Amino acid sequence: MRNYGVDSVRVISGSAKGRPLKAVPGMGTRPTTDKVKEAIFSMIGPYFAGGSVLDLFAGTGGLGIEALSRGMDKAVFVDADIKSIDVVRSNLKAAKLEDQAEVYRNDALRALKALGKREARFDLVFLDPPYKMTAIPELIGSMLEMDMLANAATIVVEHDSANQFGDRIGDAVRVKHAEYGETAVSIYRRT
Repeated sequence: MRNYGVDSVRVISGSAKGRPLKAVPGMGTRPTTDKVKEAIFSMIGPYFAGGSVLDLFAGTGGLGIEALSRGMDKAVFVDADIKSIDVVRSNLKAAKLEDQAEVYRNDALRALKALGKREARFDLVFLDPPYKMTAIPELIGSMLEMDMLANAATIVVEHDSANQFGDRIGDAVRVKHAEYGETAVSIYRRT
């Protein structure tokens, strides 16, 4: 992944609007730019009347925090990197949203299995893995198999524009796709 020299990002809208968010130190993460984040939320919201969100490759936690700021009730943040987990916790505190969040250090598949055992269900899922990862259909398939997605759940996949995923993954249908240079966003909705 690339780090574009961004030292911080911010919450764009909602209850935590304008709050700065720390970036993960080092070259391992690629924070979602404000432009792409704004585009994502204009496609899926922009505001929510409650619900649960899963930020599976949380990085800074910026997407899940933005969703909480815009009206989601609770969020689960998962990342395999301890530095990311520390940054997510710090960013939740800075946004004053830590009471609405659970943060776990785990790899994506193990986290999904653990959440599935707890019968967790999500209305919104963010999948922003390292761009070299192409197992998105398998991850979405696992969530569908474990009945983790609410009816009409929205799945936002941020990926390398060179990687294309199908128009349909199980009963999740791609409803929008946009490209921003080498970044692409594919939005799936459970039907």
